[in-house]
Amino acid sequence: MENGVAFVKSCFRERTKAIEELAPRNEGFRDLCDDFLTAHEEKLQWERSSDPERDERIAEYQELINSMRIEIEQTLARAAIVPFRPPRR
Repeated sequence: MENGVAFVKSCFRERTKAIEELAPRNEGFRDLCDDFLTAHEEKLQWERSSDPERDERIAEYQELINSMRIEIEQTLARAAIVPFRPPRR
């Protein structure tokens, strides 16, 4: 769990506290963090490659990373919303 979560914390330093609060209780978020790390690692491998598909793969991974970054931001934003509950009667 910690590898992906630690990586996301390093990418979203201003949201570290929210990430630390959300990760232990949300398996889907932890999976997203792991996938985000994997996509970054794969992109780095393609950047070092001389394969003819290099540029295409880098673009694909960058698009995936951008999409996951938005999803992480949205997940953190939703987690920060405190639902309003009417007073008990």
